[in-house]
Amino acid sequence: MTSKNNLTGIKSWPKDDRPREKLLKKGAGALSNSELLAILLRTGVEGNSAIDLARRIVDKFGTFRNMSHIDMREWKELKGLGPAKIAQIMAALEIGRRFREDEVLSVKQKIASAQDIVDIVLPQIRDMKTEVSKVVYLNSDNRIIDISDAATGTVNKTMPIIREIIHAALQKFAAAIVCVHNHPSANTTPSLEDRKFTQELATAGKLMGIKVLDHIIIGGDTFYSFANDGMLEQV
Repeated sequence: MTSKNNLTGIKSWPKDDRPREKLLKKGAGALSNSELLAILLRTGVEGNSAIDLARRIVDKFGTFRNMSHIDMREWKELKGLGPAKIAQIMAALEIGRRFREDEVLSVKQKIASAQDIVDIVLPQIRDMKTEVSKVVYLNSDNRIIDISDAATGTVNKTMPIIREIIHAALQKFAAAIVCVHNHPSANTTPSLEDRKFTQELATAGKLMGIKVLDHIIIGGDTFYSFANDGMLEQV
């Protein structure tokens, strides 16, 4: 029979080496990714401490960025990770994502180019396995009011509802909007549907007094901007 100390081997470590004690003494920045995960996991499984389990997770997925988009089936392949531990990790990753988003919104960042939008939104959607659309709502000074999801779709198609986007812009008293969506294939060339959607959205926005500044397609670490390409000047 495995002893309790084998199940929770971290307890036998010197206090200064234990992840929780190390965090409280030196700060979270002093911990490795595995040590941070070990604190979330709290306990290990038979024959493996929490830090052992955390190291296996890091070895398998590499980075927190990768973990945030892993399919549930891949998580379940790791022995010792039950629903509770998986939920704890996924919740922590989502808190981190929302923290970054809140930082952007708190400073009411002024948008001057497509790159400004990409810097904010790209980390959120570049690794998604299906197409996701977001709308950035701006005030009359081109400062961000809000960033929200517009629609989710299949692996190669998403159809945000134009009426809902314009309605939301009016509710938020936005003067302008920028639409952003990803191409999981990493090919940022706009499809015929992308072009049609952009034209129809810009036309609807013009009728309602909402300026559509851009529609950006993100693929991996690159992007395509309808505005940069002069495509919105035709509307």
